[in-house]
Amino acid sequence: MYIKILAQTGVDEIIGDGATTARSIAEAWDEQWLNLLQNNSSENLYGSLTNLGVFFAVGTLLFFMMQWLKDLIYSEYSRPISSLIWPFIVVLLLTNTGNGSVLSSLTLGVRNYINTINQQVVRIGDSDQYYQQALSMSVAEEVVASFLRPCQSLSGEQRVQCFAKATEKTDTLWQEYRDLYGDRPWIVRLEEQVNQIILNPNNVSEFAFNSLLGSTIQPSIKSFLISLQSAFQNLIEVTMLLVAALGPLAVGGSLLPVAGKPIFAWITGFIAMGIAKISFNIIAILTSSAIVNGTSSNPNTNIDLMWFMIFLGVLAPILSLLIAASGGFAVFNAISNTSSWVSEKV
Repeated sequence: MYIKILAQTGVDEIIGDGATTARSIAEAWDEQWLNLLQNNSSENLYGSLTNLGVFFAVGTLLFFMMQWLKDLIYSEYSRPISSLIWPFIVVLLLTNTGNGSVLSSLTLGVRNYINTINQQVVRIGDSDQYYQQALSMSVAEEVVASFLRPCQSLSGEQRVQCFAKATEKTDTLWQEYRDLYGDRPWIVRLEEQVNQIILNPNNVSEFAFNSLLGSTIQPSIKSFLISLQSAFQNLIEVTMLLVAALGPLAVGGSLLPVAGKPIFAWITGFIAMGIAKISFNIIAILTSSAIVNGTSSNPNTNIDLMWFMIFLGVLAPILSLLIAASGGFAVFNAISNTSSWVSEKV
């Protein structure tokens, strides 16, 4: 969408696609998930890892049986009978029919459910396109600066003609923004600032130019920060895919007679990545909403949104990972305690 605006106004290599949404990123990974977990899974990487998980299961079955016999002798049959469910669970999850195992189907289902919740958060929380607006606000000055900066070194009639060409491009830009977001105060504010320069081309001071155009290095910095946002969201996707691929190993090692079974850690890691994805989008939406509905609603307010780009590109990913870590730890404790309680009751 944002590239469309730049293309129609004739701007090249300004910022790139800063309005990439979580949905487009998730959809780009859909084929990878299907190829790994379901399409010919008996011969691909997931099939090989499933075979390795079966090998682990067979190897750990010896330790399981030794512990089972020990419990059978000293525990009056209660714990041995309840623990027999684990071998059946492992066999059921790791059985590969060629179109995916039960484990791969469950993993894909959980991933799709997390994505559904994530898209509901984005759709409901960002119904007014706050995230896209905040990004557009952050880069709009850079786009306008690309139109006006060539006129800065000119004078007289050349400057007038340069501003006339810039006016055609900015008018198209304002119309594109209004078509996307309506007549927002931040659009009016920026348009008035530009008009003050364009309508008085021979009376424009260097200070007026510099206050609007800013530094020539800012577009590169903002482009880098926007790329960091996209890189983080893709990192979450590839991490979830990696965790999903290691599922058979976690299941195969779950017959070890230890309290913290690997399958619990695997489930926790998968859910934690989902929490990180959802947390990042919630943080982005809340911050964007505060910007659009806050100081930017005043047309006379001139704000520097570089902090917003730094926040989304650097701080928001760190914060969402911290939230995911704490949430994952809580999930792991809950699963472990539930398993212990079930074992005692069964």
